[in-house]
Amino acid sequence: MIYKLRVILDNEDDVFRDLAVESSDSLEDLHNVIVNAFGFDGNEVASFYTCDDNWNQEDEIPLFDTGDVPGEMRIMSDFILEDLLYEKQTKIIYVYDFLNMWTFLVELAAIEEKQVGVTYPELLYSHGLMPIGENNINFEADEDNLFSDFEDDLDEDDLDMFDGDDSFEDFGFEENWN
Repeated sequence: MIYKLRVILDNEDDVFRDLAVESSDSLEDLHNVIVNAFGFDGNEVASFYTCDDNWNQEDEIPLFDTGDVPGEMRIMSDFILEDLLYEKQTKIIYVYDFLNMWTFLVELAAIEEKQVGVTYPELLYSHGLMPIGENNINFEADEDNLFSDFEDDLDEDDLDMFDGDDSFEDFGFEENWN
């Protein structure tokens, strides 16, 4: 079967690509198709995330095994599209380049029969241009409220209790605690 997917850049501008891929392709194959469709060099780390119908992010599926125990974590090459996307589960999230956080909403639009003579994967439609440079995501807090919730009621007189003896004997520390 052929999956027709719409891959939308989560950005202010309308930027998306419609792709046709085989349902038997892996998530790693889809990663490569998305990288090519949007003009990335493919040298950055990426992950897919399962999500609910409201695009709330759930489980991560990374490109590489980043777990503490090698082989314990399932990666993109371990997942086949038809096992993740189907009529009742049509959405996944794709994040490319964790420094710039290019985030894409991937939605299954149609499941169709394979057409004779067509080579897959196929770029069906391209709309919009990728923003030039970095993805401008603002991770900063508002300056007005930066410390408004923090109040410990300590002043300079309270800090006098730390002056003087640097011995930690009162705290029960031993010299060679290892």
